[in-house]
Formats: sequence, C-alpha cells, structure tokens
Amino acid sequence: MALGKPRYRVDLSSLQAVCETNFYRLRQLMPDMALKDECHILLSASGEQQRLVMQVLERCPYTTTLRLRHEKRHEWLTPPIMEVRLYHDARMAEVTVVHDRRRFQGVYPYPNEQMLQPDEKFQLNQFLGEWLGYCQRHGQSAQPVMINR
Repeated sequence: MALGKPRYRVDLSSLQAVCETNFYRLRQLMPDMALKDECHILLSASGEQQRLVMQVLERCPYTTTLRLRHEKRHEWLTPPIMEVRLYHDARMAEVTVVHDRRRFQGVYPYPNEQMLQPDEKFQLNQFLGEWLGYCQRHGQSAQPVMINR
C-alpha cells in the first residue's frame, strides 16, 4: 500500500485574515475610491520609475471592483494584472481575476492541466498582500492623498 501526500485542505481562517489585510491596504492606498475612478502609485525600482494603476471598474452598494495593473513592461515577465472585489460589509478584498482567468476554486487537484497549485486561491491573495505592502512601503501617490477619517 503506497502512502500518498495528504490532501490539501483550505485554511479558511488564514485566507480570511489575508483578505481582511488586503482590504485595509487597498483602503489606505486608495482611500477615496468611492469618489475617484483611478489612482496611480509611483514606484522607484532599480532606478526606473514604475507605476501601479488602480482603477475602479464597478461600484455597488456593498462591493467595489478594482483592476490593479503594473504599468512597467519587461521583456521576460508579464506584469501582473488583477481584479479585486472589495466586500465593504465584511471588510474583505478577494482576487477574482488574474490576467484572463476568473473564479478560483478553494482547492485544485494536483497535478492538473491548468498547472494550478492546490492552494492557488490562497497564493494569489497572499501575493496581492505582498504587492500592496511593497507599494505602501516604497510607493508615492501621483496625486495628493485625502484620508477619510
């Protein structure tokens, strides 16, 4: 009898914690998203000016959908483009689209034809958090920031 790797199980509390942190980071980077359609965060990496563009795609009473894209092109790397849905009542932000892939499952069988990791959804939300954290530490707003208190 061969022993296989244990099946991946979603750690819901960790996923929720990442999504809650992402909500607050997005609100800090774009505090006036209820009124403003676009925000630019300037980043200086390796001596070159780069930019994170945050664009509001949809506003609803309890949700807002943003598109985040890194504006600097690289020869060997496609810059990240994500759509993120903010749930204002739950105070959570979740990655819903990466490039053209939509609706991520909590768990994927592995291996699979799409080459997705078993915890793909968690990894995408964690990457978003790291990306936003980098922008908070090293970015500058291209426009004056108005903080709502």
